[in-house]
Amino acid sequence: MEAKLTLIPEWEPQDLVLITWPHAESDWADMLDEVEACYREMARAILRFEDLLILAHDENYVKQIFEGEHFEHRLRILEMPSNDTWCRDYAPLAFRVSSDEGTFKAIADFTFNGWGMKFAANKDNLISRCLYLSRVFADDVSMMNRLMCVLEGGGVESDGQGTILSTYGCIYEPNRNAGFDEEELSGLLAEVLGAERLIMLRNGELEGDDTDGHIDTLARFVTPDTIAYVKCLDPRDGHYHALERMEQELLALRTTSGEPYKLIPLPLPKAIYDEDGHRLPATYANFLFVNGGLLVPTYGQDYDNEVLKALGEALPDRQIVGVDCQALIRQHGSLHCATMQIPEGFINQNKWEL
Repeated sequence: MEAKLTLIPEWEPQDLVLITWPHAESDWADMLDEVEACYREMARAILRFEDLLILAHDENYVKQIFEGEHFEHRLRILEMPSNDTWCRDYAPLAFRVSSDEGTFKAIADFTFNGWGMKFAANKDNLISRCLYLSRVFADDVSMMNRLMCVLEGGGVESDGQGTILSTYGCIYEPNRNAGFDEEELSGLLAEVLGAERLIMLRNGELEGDDTDGHIDTLARFVTPDTIAYVKCLDPRDGHYHALERMEQELLALRTTSGEPYKLIPLPLPKAIYDEDGHRLPATYANFLFVNGGLLVPTYGQDYDNEVLKALGEALPDRQIVGVDCQALIRQHGSLHCATMQIPEGFINQNKWEL
C-alpha cells in the first residue's frame, strides 16, 4: 500500500517539550528580564510533567538561571542560534508513517520564512535540520524534506484521524507559497500532511496577530471529536462579528463519522494594549498538552479561572495548570506559540546523560 502519513495529535504521549530561550539579539531585547521570568515559570510548569529541551543562544547563561534547582523531570539545554523564540512555527512536525513494511517515525522540515517574510528567519529556518544533524532524534526517526512548502506549526491542527484544521487567511497568504495557485497548494498540503480532509476556517483573525490567523489562536482539537474555540462575549468588541461567523463555521462542521463536533467556547480575553495603544492578541486557545496535564495561558483576568474550569471539565483526566503569559503577548504570541511537543519515542535518549 502507499505510505500513509499521520500528523501526530498533541495529546499523545510525549518525550519532551522544546522551547527557545529569549536573548538580547531577539525581539525581546527591550524587556528581557520580564520575559525571562515568564519563561522560567513556563519551564517549571513543563518540568512538573515531562522533560524539557531548551535551545539557548548561550548554553552557560541558561544553565546558570536554573543552577541549584531540582525538577521532577530532566532539563536539557542545547546551544543553537535563533532569530526568535516562537519555536512552534519552525520546529519540526512529527508524523507516523504506515506502509506495507510497518509503521515508522518521521519528522518533517518545512520552510519557515518569518510568517510571510515579515521578520528575519534565516536562523530559525535551519533549526529543524540542526536538531536532526545534532542527533537529537532517535536513530529510527527519519527526516522528510518539505522545503518546497512554507508552513508553520501553529497554522495546522490534527485530530490524528486524517483531519487537518487550519485557516484560509494564513495558508493562502501570498508571501508564503506564491508559486502555487489555491488548488495546487491544497493538494500539496493534503499530500505532505497526510490529510484526508483539509478544513479551512475563513473567519476569526485576532487583532495584533502577526501570523495572518494561525489556527492555534482560534480553534483547537482537544479530542478527535471536540474543539475548543475563542468566543467573543462583548458585542462592542471589534472581534465580535468575525468570531461569531467562525462559531457558525464550527457548528456546521462534522466529524469523520458525520456527527457534529462537541464545542467548548473559551471567552476572548478583555482587551490588552501595548504602550503604543495597539491591541495584543491574547487568547486562551493557545494551550499546551503535556503528559497528564494541560498548560493554559492566563492574563490576570477574571476569565482565567472560568477557562481553567471549562477545560478541566472537558479533560477530567488531565491536571489543568495556568501559566501567566502577559509578558509573552507583548511580542504577539502566547504559550503554544512558544513551545513544541516531541512525541514519545522520537528523542535520542542516549544523547542526554545529565
